[in-house]
Amino acid sequence: MEKTVTKTAATVDEAVAAAIAELGCSKEEAQIEVISEGAAGGFLGVGKKDAEVKVTFDAPDEAEAAPAEEEDDTYYGDDESFEGDAVSEAEDAAVNFVAEVLSGIGIHGNMDSYREEDTIYISVSGSDCGAAIGRHGETLEAISYMTNLIANKHSEGRVHVHLDVGGYRKHREQIIKGLADKAVYKVKKSGKRYVMEAMSPSERRIVHSYLQDVKGVTTHSEGEEPNRSVVVEPEQA
Repeated sequence: MEKTVTKTAATVDEAVAAAIAELGCSKEEAQIEVISEGAAGGFLGVGKKDAEVKVTFDAPDEAEAAPAEEEDDTYYGDDESFEGDAVSEAEDAAVNFVAEVLSGIGIHGNMDSYREEDTIYISVSGSDCGAAIGRHGETLEAISYMTNLIANKHSEGRVHVHLDVGGYRKHREQIIKGLADKAVYKVKKSGKRYVMEAMSPSERRIVHSYLQDVKGVTTHSEGEEPNRSVVVEPEQA
């Protein structure tokens, strides 16, 4: 079933991010039409115009969808029988900080959170989350960084906050794993090292973790932020 949405934002990338978040697809799965690239405006922003895009996603019909997977027992914050860690001061502080930030940029979505051991999971869903994601997820990375600082300020032990907005991280993780698979294929075929595209620290960790048990290749990171990349190379005998 084909779905189409039209979004406006300060930049084309932000408008596209908002659209794919609402459609629930990745950028690679969508058909993107740039209606207007916007205008920066002149003195004091006079004449500024937002970018506008139309994004279409051809979602599979329910009858054509893949067979249902096994029951998902992941906790999403609304299961009273879940025996996870009790809500802590760190989780409260992190959730409140994210809520304040999102409210400040005009986003009023649904928020779920839970904690497992030393990781706090926060998920935000809504129809207009693009502004909290930003270009290539840069805004989301910044919010995540600050949220981690806030959480650790209210925790005796070290904690990590995993923040996802509009399902962006979940979709991006699948894309990154696909890129990692292609990198492995090229390395094994050519016998030469392959430098992946520049990624954020959290995205690089996904690649390292995903490929750590793949035989025949090793990974490490090279370069300086924000252009630091994962290098995949043949494993030495």
